[in-house]
Amino acid sequence: MDWSTHATQLAKLVGEANVLTEKNDQAPFLKEWRDLYQGVTPMVVRPGSTEDVSAVMTYAYEHTLKVVPQGGNTGLVGAQIPKETGDEIVISLGRLNRVRAVDPDGFTITVESGVVLETLQNEATKVDRLFPLSLGSQGSCQIGGNISSNAGGTAVLAYGNTRDLVLGLEVVLPTGEIWNGLRTLRKDNTGYDLKQLFIGGEGTLGIITAASLKLFPKPKKLEAAFVGLSNPHAALKLFSLAKAQAGPVLTGFEIMPRIGMEFCVAHLEGARDPMAEPHPWYVLMELSSGSDAFPVRDLLESTLSEAMEAGVVRDAAIASSMQQVDDFWRLRHGMSGVQKREGGSIKHDVSVPVASIPEFLDTAMAAVSAFVPGCRPVPFGHLGDGNIHFNISQPVGADKDDFLAKWDDVNALVHGIVAEFNGSISAEHGIGRLKRELLHEVKSPVEMDMMRRVKSALDPKGLMNPGRLL
Repeated sequence: MDWSTHATQLAKLVGEANVLTEKNDQAPFLKEWRDLYQGVTPMVVRPGSTEDVSAVMTYAYEHTLKVVPQGGNTGLVGAQIPKETGDEIVISLGRLNRVRAVDPDGFTITVESGVVLETLQNEATKVDRLFPLSLGSQGSCQIGGNISSNAGGTAVLAYGNTRDLVLGLEVVLPTGEIWNGLRTLRKDNTGYDLKQLFIGGEGTLGIITAASLKLFPKPKKLEAAFVGLSNPHAALKLFSLAKAQAGPVLTGFEIMPRIGMEFCVAHLEGARDPMAEPHPWYVLMELSSGSDAFPVRDLLESTLSEAMEAGVVRDAAIASSMQQVDDFWRLRHGMSGVQKREGGSIKHDVSVPVASIPEFLDTAMAAVSAFVPGCRPVPFGHLGDGNIHFNISQPVGADKDDFLAKWDDVNALVHGIVAEFNGSISAEHGIGRLKRELLHEVKSPVEMDMMRRVKSALDPKGLMNPGRLL
């Protein structure tokens, strides 16, 4: 294939500076942060508008060029990284970074797909509104990628996944056609909800170029506590109590093990343990309200007091300022990244019914410890919605490559236990390349056939992110 000719033609569509063919220029787009995938591409194309994306896809369709859409390159399953075969073009959406409309009265915002999540949050704050999606990578991930992967994060308990925040989409189809579905209607019962095909579609059906999203009232009062507990069973009891007491005011409930805290204190700059004494497990719980009059602090204190009297909670530190609230959340958001400093880490993004989390953790931690003696399980995450990041750090002093060579076997072990609890092997990170071969094990033949039919109908040439998801 004459890639130089294709590069020249695409440069006429988006500008020569926006077609990257030199390896040094391409490097940031070809490697994901966990070092699992290192791709090769003839070019990285950086369109600057929906019309540019349409023109690029029209050309790609006419010349049967495979394309890999990419946002902020923070994905954790390799969907955004081109294959090593060097026959896939990367289409980076970072230049589509405009805020098109903000409607505080209607509680909506319309943005292009390359808008960084933190920027989107800040735009909502400017009009005294909240965009609740919150992730550890929010300073670099882009909303188009968040939507394509149906990102979860720490606010799912109160606001739902990304899917629940999307009102409408603008999408460029594999043929180059533009579908303008940027509606801001809360009710639109007119047949198939087409946007749902692209939310969580991981770029296999089209390229999201803009989205209309829900905004919410900005909390007037917010309180958080770091809570020390003996075990996950106590954490579940605390969650049940807090949910019963606070209801929708409970907006965050995250579980973390002691070893995760130790990793953060050791490797996260400025981090410190909020508790005077160490505890086997921790919960970060947050309560918030849109009303100044609502007694959020009193509710948090009474909930913790009741839990202590019942012997559920060992100790608790309530944030005394918003800075301390931010410090609490920084520990939680930093927990994934610091594991890299402890050597190899075999990771799982799984979910089980909330009531099954303690038993799942007991079973899975015992199983991996028996399978890899000396390994260090670091399970943490969103107890309130059943999603646990079941990560396992290598034994101290072990060979990293030897440990990571056990990845498939450990995955099979953990995912087998997840299946016993009627859970999911991918709670919020998606399938991508990492879990593609596992999908048929958890989806029925009918489900797999339905997905393939959708793929074939929208992408008959198989050009969109081939080999991902399906």
